[in-house]
Amino acid sequence: AGLMPGLAISGLLAIIAAGSLLLSLRMHRQLAACRAERDAMREGAAARERSFGLLAREMQALGLALLGHAGGGRSGAAAAASIAEGAKRLLDLADELTELLALQGGLRVLHAQPLPLLPVIEDAVAATAAQLGPSRRDWRLAPDCAAITLSADARALRGALEQVLARAARLTRDGDWIGIRPVVTPDSLAIIIEDEGAGIGAADIAPDAAVAPAAERTRGIGFGLAVARALLEAHGGSLRIEALQGVGARAWLTLPRDRVLAA
Repeated sequence: AGLMPGLAISGLLAIIAAGSLLLSLRMHRQLAACRAERDAMREGAAARERSFGLLAREMQALGLALLGHAGGGRSGAAAAASIAEGAKRLLDLADELTELLALQGGLRVLHAQPLPLLPVIEDAVAATAAQLGPSRRDWRLAPDCAAITLSADARALRGALEQVLARAARLTRDGDWIGIRPVVTPDSLAIIIEDEGAGIGAADIAPDAAVAPAAERTRGIGFGLAVARALLEAHGGSLRIEALQGVGARAWLTLPRDRVLAA
């Protein structure tokens, strides 16, 4: 009988020790997770700082180059070509900055609503055309666009269209055509944007284009279109680019068939 209090105390001490050990292990795991999160935040901040630094230096170099062309003694045609090339590079940098900021902050929550397709396309075309200044494109919108109503986020879908249309506009010349047409299948709706421009180079389409077989170098996604792809993927869709150097490009903005309310 005299052993019972001692055994009870020993059992209580063992329980306390086990609890302390579990608490220590839990605190250790939480501390390790906090340290890992802190290190990830530091690495992310350092990566963003490097990216913004590179963008700033490239933009500064382009600005100085454009000033040099404006005040140099080159012929008008040569100066105009150099300025146009610099402007295209500035637009590419703007794409990179937009992508960086979007991926950093995360994409907003979608608010789907019944959405006629044609007005969204027309708004995206108008916004893209306004950025071209005196340059013009022959926008060819298929009549079928007017018959389609979607369940989609208006701002997100327009944003995706503007990204792809801006790329098409930069790869075409004054007077070239850019066509937009829908293709409805039992599984999906594809908004196809095609042009007669120079075609997106292989290195601009796929990161591994340099080592990919020639037949596979016309499929992929170009840098600067990641935001458009993410907006479509948020709708359950996808973005694919096909191009042939010197011939033109075709973009497929695909949405699931259940997004189509009327066609």
